[in-house]
Amino acid sequence: MKMLISGHWVDSSNGQTLDVVNPYDGAVIDTVPAAAREDVDKAISEAVSAQRIWNRIIIRERAKILRKFLELLTRDRDDLARTITLETGKPVFDSYGEIDSVYMTFESAIEIVKHHYGKSMPMGIEGGYDDDLQVTVHEPLGVIACIVPFNFPAALWAFKAGPALMAGNAIVVKPATSNPLTVLKLMGLLAEAGVTPGAAQCVTGRGSSVGNWISENPAVAQINLTGGVNAGKEIARRAAENLTDYKFELGGNDPLIICADCDMDLAVNEAGDKTRNAGQCCSGAKRFIVHESVKDEFMNRLIEERLKTVKEGDLMDPDTDFGVLISEEAAKEVERQVELTVSQGARLVYGGVRRGAYYMPTVLDGCTKEMDVCKNMEIFGPLFPIFTFKTLDEAIEIAEASDYGLSSGVIANNLADAMKVAASLRTGMVAVNGSGGFRAQELPFGGGKKMSGNSRECMSSVLEEVTQEKSIIFRYAMKKYNQAK
Repeated sequence: MKMLISGHWVDSSNGQTLDVVNPYDGAVIDTVPAAAREDVDKAISEAVSAQRIWNRIIIRERAKILRKFLELLTRDRDDLARTITLETGKPVFDSYGEIDSVYMTFESAIEIVKHHYGKSMPMGIEGGYDDDLQVTVHEPLGVIACIVPFNFPAALWAFKAGPALMAGNAIVVKPATSNPLTVLKLMGLLAEAGVTPGAAQCVTGRGSSVGNWISENPAVAQINLTGGVNAGKEIARRAAENLTDYKFELGGNDPLIICADCDMDLAVNEAGDKTRNAGQCCSGAKRFIVHESVKDEFMNRLIEERLKTVKEGDLMDPDTDFGVLISEEAAKEVERQVELTVSQGARLVYGGVRRGAYYMPTVLDGCTKEMDVCKNMEIFGPLFPIFTFKTLDEAIEIAEASDYGLSSGVIANNLADAMKVAASLRTGMVAVNGSGGFRAQELPFGGGKKMSGNSRECMSSVLEEVTQEKSIIFRYAMKKYNQAK
């Protein structure tokens, strides 16, 4: 495939390309351009001009265009789901769910922008301004750079692209290097639906180059990134030169505290959700902090009822529910992290097998808060490190040992214990009788705590991130109005 710049599918100006590889079998699926700096600068420059045109299209007409996109999304649903599976290595049932989430996100974005109201200020409360009418309106930021991760490429693209476009911004999208094809196809559907050429640009290439060039461009109004902490720090440093705004959803090492009085069926089910997408989730339990009295039952049932029953095989088979990691290199990194944790004193109870990009669901017992796995070593794979505690204060101490603060969860029947955990953990979300993997579209999600970023990506507050409030004052308006009566 090619890049999409100003409505045209183009190669890199230097002719360089990158292979897109199926992680399941190692086959090359396609190639994409490795954008040069001049390609990135051109895309951003033309997006600035296109944004002014796109924003002049009235809201109800923008809504019609994006509803046309939803029709095209439905038409191409099968192809898009298949593409996600081929380039990402997740089972096709999960890919269909991801495409359906794109539909819901865009549909919601259309509606919330249509009901994004300004305010009027009360008069007569401040001396000297009794006759002034003061109101606010919402305006787009301009060009928003959307840097999309590999783990949920379509779903997270939609959270960035849908609200930004509907609010009148232009977007310059940089998909993940490893799996850009689905995002490119989605961008093509926006163009086919009638989005102003240039208001939806897509450049491909490595984040270490393309992402940095985007961050340094002063014409970008905001950078919206879902990715790792190191990438966020690098982008923030470069963006600071131009005081470019940024919204980040970064890493996580989410704790799941399982109390002695827990509903064990629920605990095992919530923990087992970690196998989704082969454990490649920013949110979702990554540390299992279990009361010592129920640890053995929890661990044994988790292995027997959830991990041994995952269905592997042909990823295009709707019954398959466990796939591979994004690459063999990613699986090797998980393997290295497991070996490190064992060398620090943990005990391998189940799993620990790697074949290419496949990594078997793995349980480590005897983990402690002194180990790297408890702190800032985010493991993007199907690993279940188990910690034990005697008192709830000890559990909270273990949970708070990480500099990440994305999400968390607690399984407890005692409401007082659950509320103590919810009040004590410095995370953007705490799920009571659930895991950090809970993700409802309307609910604020993401960082806001510690090193996990500053975005609160969701439908209920996303417009606060993609628009700016402008104050407009009509001086002496009420005096003139009263004189005219």
